[in-house]
Amino acid sequence: MTLVFSYRSIFKSYGDQPVFDNLTINIEDTERLGLIGGNGSGKSTLLELIADRDTPEKGERYLNKNTHLVYLAQQDELDPDKTIQQTLEDGLAGENIHGQERYRRVKKMIGVGGFTDPSQKCSALSGGWQKRLTITRALGLDPDLFLLDEPTNHLDISGVLWLESILKNPSFAFVVVSHDRAFLESVCTNITELGRCYPQGQISVKGGYNTFEQERTRILATQLKQEEVLTNRMRRETEWLRQGAKARSTKARYRIDQADKLGSELADVKLRNRQTTRIDMDFNGTNRKTRRLLTCQGIEKSLGGKQLFSDITLELVPGTRLGLVGDNGCGKTSLMNILEGTLAPDKGEVKRADQLKVAVFDQNRSRLDPEMTLKQALSPAGEAVIYRGQSIHVVSWAKRFLFTADQLTLPVGRLSGGEKARILMAEIMLTPADLLLLDEPTNDLDIPALEVLEQSLVEFPGAIVLVSHDRFLLDRVATGILFFDGKGNATAHADQSQCLAKKTTPKKKKKTTRTSGKKETPSAKFSYKDKFELEQIEPQILAAEAQVATLEDAMADVTVMSDPDELARVCTELQKAHSQVEQLYARWEELEALKAL
Repeated sequence: MTLVFSYRSIFKSYGDQPVFDNLTINIEDTERLGLIGGNGSGKSTLLELIADRDTPEKGERYLNKNTHLVYLAQQDELDPDKTIQQTLEDGLAGENIHGQERYRRVKKMIGVGGFTDPSQKCSALSGGWQKRLTITRALGLDPDLFLLDEPTNHLDISGVLWLESILKNPSFAFVVVSHDRAFLESVCTNITELGRCYPQGQISVKGGYNTFEQERTRILATQLKQEEVLTNRMRRETEWLRQGAKARSTKARYRIDQADKLGSELADVKLRNRQTTRIDMDFNGTNRKTRRLLTCQGIEKSLGGKQLFSDITLELVPGTRLGLVGDNGCGKTSLMNILEGTLAPDKGEVKRADQLKVAVFDQNRSRLDPEMTLKQALSPAGEAVIYRGQSIHVVSWAKRFLFTADQLTLPVGRLSGGEKARILMAEIMLTPADLLLLDEPTNDLDIPALEVLEQSLVEFPGAIVLVSHDRFLLDRVATGILFFDGKGNATAHADQSQCLAKKTTPKKKKKTTRTSGKKETPSAKFSYKDKFELEQIEPQILAAEAQVATLEDAMADVTVMSDPDELARVCTELQKAHSQVEQLYARWEELEALKAL
């Protein structure tokens, strides 16, 4: 392994507030580093320092002379009037690439990005595809060290899986800032967290996010124990000093000096332990005894001539935590609106319990008035809020969500996305609810806030319907998954691994309760021909899934990626293979339904 980058003894501040104090980071040529930390911990600032887009007050920067560093900012910078191909060509403008090599490089990028129409303008792309284009353009520069700041923002689940396939076996080192813990677990071999709760302002752990999480828990527990030990030692030293030891004794002077050092060490440990403050989040249920809170029977919805879903039947009871999964535009938010009652289904029936209390989290934050102050948003009624029957002053209420008293006069429109999300969480907590409808509540939240949100949702006594691309949170919270395939189907699964990995065998799938399907129950009898087809279909599915796996491996092959024509061919074959798997599963479900008659 070769050191490609180093920044030693960084000191960086904004005003009187230090962001980094004697921070050091080293990056080797095989590095796959995930950089995490709470909002304001300096993750983006550190990437900008590494990229030489910002300068610290102190620090020694080293970059191997043969290292090509590429920086991908959090915000996309695209010309809306240019096409995909023009954008990719412009990305190579600063490179010494001409003629056939330039053409080959652009064709390769089009294939890697999965763009089917290179003449499409950037303005016509969704936010997810714009993000994919910016990532592809950066990859086209052939980095040796790739810096990515929140690259999964705006990507739907297909986009995230696409990026994971690239970063799992890269030809370059990378440092990625992300709050997506499943993504970090999938692609990173090292995790570094920035935070003032650590002695050096950071901790680094070899392994994925799950390994890091276990080690962080151990480190913080050890630090709390250290505070307890130092406190007891300091208590004994303080008692000794009160006895009036004579300072002229060499031994006494040494002990007094040691007591001073002990006091400083204890103060430092206490300060670090107090830096682990998190949002105080606890959703308020009504504790009603009604068993059926909401039921849907055969609901269907189309928008703009496109069928989003059909024949969805579900029942929400206390303890139900249903996750909605699928690509952008597949119908998840429309279903949420139907459950809320702001949108009517085209077919089917929705029944709600009498006086059902519903709390809604809107992913677009449209319920927040950007002109109102933070104080008005947190406490519309005045100087205090009523939470669980108790009056809490707005300053104390704001502190629960990590807002300071100085921020209360700020207009909501000036707050960050994460801060707006915390306002909506506070609003939901004030109203006892039977049902929580949460549409992308994890957007813009940092990992500490996500961890608190997870625990709060698990402890909520009512029912929850949750739209999220956060696979880590869904794994820990959801009791079931409704998967939207974007083709008008929505199917129920026990967990998201069944619908995302698409590796479920028919026998496992048989145990899953069908929640939807386009086709009506067949009225014909189950014939011998049908029986024979059903017996043969399982090996066909396994063979088709094996073909998908083979093509996915080919996509990651360096030889294939360097040949634009071969890459395009493999992409086409992979799409066909996925389609065949879906068709086989659909037919298998039809035959099983026919057999059950």
